[in-house]
Amino acid sequence: MKYSVLADTYVRLEKVSSKLEKTRIVAELLKETHVEILSKVVLLLDGRVFPPWSGEELGVKDQLILRSIQKAYGVKADDSVQAFKKTGDLGSATELFASSKKQVTLGKKELSIDKVFSNLQDLAKQTGEGSQERKLSLIAELLSQAQPIEARYIIRTILYNLRVGVAEGLIRDAIVNAFLLKDGTTKEDKAKLTEIVEYALNILSDFGEVAKIAKEKGIEGLRKVRPELGKPIQVMLAEKAESIEEPFEEFKTVIIETKYDGARIQCHKKGDKIWLYTRRLENVTNQFPDLVELCKKGLKAGNYIIEGEVLAINPKTGRPMPFQRLSQRIHRKYDIEKMIKEIPIQMNIFDVLYLDGKIQFDKPLKERRKILEKIVKKIPEKFQLAKKIITDDPKKAEEFYQMSLKSGQEGIMIKVVDSPYVFGRHVGGWYKIKPIMETLDLVVVGATWGEGKRSKWLSSYMLACRDPDTGKFLRCGMMSTGLTEKEYDMITKTLKPLIVKEIGKDVVLKPKIVVETGYQEIQKSTNYESGFALRFPRLVRIRDDRGPDDADTIERLAKLYESQGREG
Repeated sequence: MKYSVLADTYVRLEKVSSKLEKTRIVAELLKETHVEILSKVVLLLDGRVFPPWSGEELGVKDQLILRSIQKAYGVKADDSVQAFKKTGDLGSATELFASSKKQVTLGKKELSIDKVFSNLQDLAKQTGEGSQERKLSLIAELLSQAQPIEARYIIRTILYNLRVGVAEGLIRDAIVNAFLLKDGTTKEDKAKLTEIVEYALNILSDFGEVAKIAKEKGIEGLRKVRPELGKPIQVMLAEKAESIEEPFEEFKTVIIETKYDGARIQCHKKGDKIWLYTRRLENVTNQFPDLVELCKKGLKAGNYIIEGEVLAINPKTGRPMPFQRLSQRIHRKYDIEKMIKEIPIQMNIFDVLYLDGKIQFDKPLKERRKILEKIVKKIPEKFQLAKKIITDDPKKAEEFYQMSLKSGQEGIMIKVVDSPYVFGRHVGGWYKIKPIMETLDLVVVGATWGEGKRSKWLSSYMLACRDPDTGKFLRCGMMSTGLTEKEYDMITKTLKPLIVKEIGKDVVLKPKIVVETGYQEIQKSTNYESGFALRFPRLVRIRDDRGPDDADTIERLAKLYESQGREG
């Protein structure tokens, strides 16, 4: 298939806002795509050339794109930079130079999907000395052969900034429409077909593979999808309960587990090979060789998928350290042995999803827990089952909750004893109980233009507290959730007149707007001038009644940090 067919589809998608129309356009393309390249096309529609869990990164920054433009089109460095500043989008800047280049292109070979996909995947393979020059050549080769529209989307794909408004749910619906719908399909039947596709996606975590199965094998093929060891599956999520008593009102007996202040890790084993994935399906196997060894020693099973919570442990006190200490290990790519000594870990296992060839999803939680009790060989203070009680008494649950908090953990999980493992967040399975944190009034000092359907809005906001001594605003977090589309539109209109500088998609704002902000936790951080970072900040409301001088101070952030009861 010619890459121009995909580029034309991108153009059509950018021009429409209706989700139904976008779904129809994508489904139309999928129907026309040969099965041999279908998985590639689906990934490219999602702006990728690797599944999210692969761990592969193209590793291309703006400066390398600018150099590629200069090499492909023979333009001066200043001209490429100015075009970027003018458009605010390197894809559009590249398109401008592709449109104005003077060299003869008559008889030029047209780009194929395979060629673009191959070159982009090769970017991730370039490492070591001379890798940047090799990446430069791979990009420039594509640009020199690309039509202007093609050049726009090649660059946006490289930068993970496709901006055509195709989200994962839309691709799922397009797969249903393209390969499973028949004449006369009812609304109820379509919902069931969507569930079947969703199930396969949850197992494989790869839209391209699911589309290929749907086209070749239909509904039955999707129903027979099984976990592939080494490929992460989507996780079950908990609902937030307003009180400990709430779940007991519906369910008589429950399992109460400690909710650990760590990272949820999914462990896969096949033969002698072990893989580790985060809740976001990031491959962190290389960052945790010590956990790999613990799994080998502590699990009496051949092949499996188990889940647990990894904690950072203070080597001097044996007490849990804050999550941000563990996150240093998650994001570290080098000096691993040093990090193992500085930030040792503890694994607390709470579920088994696959064991020696058998899926465990549909078994009730109490049975899955019994399986774990048989296969987990405890390694004291290093590798163990999550602490739990089974009770029908809310008072005992409250006692367990207080014990968990005193031990430095986040709270508790309340789980229905007969609940199966259901992907995503569903009522009637798991509930989480955590202390309610005080909100903060913070100033918006920067923002970032969104992607896809949010491209017309400023949709991520840099938050800052106030230094009462200097009058400066000190950054303490980036907020990107908690707003409706109406609020995104409103706050964008409010912030646009306050823009004082633009750097690509990022803008610097005059500090004027105050927002009440909720958050999960305050962490120590060197990324922001305040020395703190809010974990999962969310908008509570815009404080029209407050000005920047009324914003919370750095002292209040420090006080709230200390009051969390965390060691750190």
